[in-house]
Amino acid sequence: MDFVIHPATADRFDDVATLLGPRNPDSPTCWCLTYRLPSRENRALTARERPEKVRELCGRDIPPGILAYEDAVVVGWCGVAPRSELHSFANSRKIPHLDDLPVWTVWCFRVRGGHRGRGVARALLKGAVQHAQRNGAPAIEGYPADNGDEKVDTTMAFVGTRRLFENAGFAKAADTTAIAGGFPRVVMRLDLRDG
Repeated sequence: MDFVIHPATADRFDDVATLLGPRNPDSPTCWCLTYRLPSRENRALTARERPEKVRELCGRDIPPGILAYEDAVVVGWCGVAPRSELHSFANSRKIPHLDDLPVWTVWCFRVRGGHRGRGVARALLKGAVQHAQRNGAPAIEGYPADNGDEKVDTTMAFVGTRRLFENAGFAKAADTTAIAGGFPRVVMRLDLRDG
């Protein structure tokens, strides 16, 4: 399946909202801000303020993620940014920093209903790597569930799986004390300095 990947820029905010926003605008959903913001700031945002915060992020030089399209229809989202911009990972006690490299982090996959199981997440991860590389990242990391062959509950599948990252060329770099859907999370890293 061929997917086209684009950065989640301000002109694509409506597509970001299609994937991250709730049907009821008064429902307090994550909007992919939970890992990005300090807990207090994240909790303080109302349901109506959350999309405006994401709209603001989409207007920055480096947008907060990428989008996948199939036949001009948005089908997937991936949160990818410098780890230093992600409060939860920059300050995590559960997910270790391997070194002082200014790595980028892939932390969230969202595939639109009706499009799962068709390679959208694989295309998003490949696009995230290319996006980070174009923006000068020396390495990119993800912290997926190490689930072996067991199924991950779809509500917790947003972190990805170890196999997804391995198939994209990432290697396990460390264990963590974090858990997703009952599975341990691992640090998966891909060095981008050699091409």
